[in-house]
Amino acid sequence: MTNQQLLTYLSPPLPYFIESNRTTYAVGEEHPTRANLGVFDMLFVHKGMLHIGEEDKQWSLGEGQMLILRPDRWHYSIKPCEEETVFDWIHFQAPGNWEETDGPQSGTLRGDYYTYAIRLPKHMTLSYPDEAKEMFAGLHEAASGSTHAAFWDRQQRFLHLLQMLDEGWRTDEAKAAVSVAERAAAYMKLNYRASVSNRMLSEALHLHSNYISRCMTEVFGCTPQQFLLYYRLDQAKLLLIKTDWPIARVAEETGFRQTPHFSRLFAEHTGLSPLRFRKRFTI
Repeated sequence: MTNQQLLTYLSPPLPYFIESNRTTYAVGEEHPTRANLGVFDMLFVHKGMLHIGEEDKQWSLGEGQMLILRPDRWHYSIKPCEEETVFDWIHFQAPGNWEETDGPQSGTLRGDYYTYAIRLPKHMTLSYPDEAKEMFAGLHEAASGSTHAAFWDRQQRFLHLLQMLDEGWRTDEAKAAVSVAERAAAYMKLNYRASVSNRMLSEALHLHSNYISRCMTEVFGCTPQQFLLYYRLDQAKLLLIKTDWPIARVAEETGFRQTPHFSRLFAEHTGLSPLRFRKRFTI
């Protein structure tokens, strides 16, 4: 995959935009020192060189380079700017779980059938600097507005920026793994009531089952059969809450052939029997 240092955000809830602007430093000026700012600080350099550190790590950001500083660390200037430096900054927050890792495989946060792990590079040189400049400019303009529409505009523009960064750092190999995993997940969601074997999945995707399993494990943290089981159990939870069907019918509708087998797996997964789970939501 990659050893790119990453910040991973498990969503929902989605990270949200707070404020942004464009700043120019003259020769001799430097970035302020801060500790525990409380928000993520995304920096993108237009021209010049911005020298900045976070705890024991240091960077000299040149044109087209981006860096995300954590909300819970000490940030400081390494040295003053040696030339006029123009950069964009964005403050944003992540109300959900997040972590910083040295790559996707070293982390603990992974998406599943209803959540998505947004992975942003800690530091990278953007391969699309002109597009990024336009996106930052549009975001700054939306940030200056005070209308109801301006709120939606800046949040949507910010999420578009996150999507671009999330997709931009991956190698071709990593992008292929995500594509395969998502195709496999979509197939199982459509056919979860049936008996979906690894062979069936292989034939449907025209790929070797071992490769599909490796991609699913990399992206979702589970094998295809584990993903299928988790999705079936999730659908069973919905049916137990939304209907008064007998447990046997809930099991049948979610792809389980034997009711006792379904009840045992459900209890192992949730800590409650299907009947006790339903009673929690019964008035």
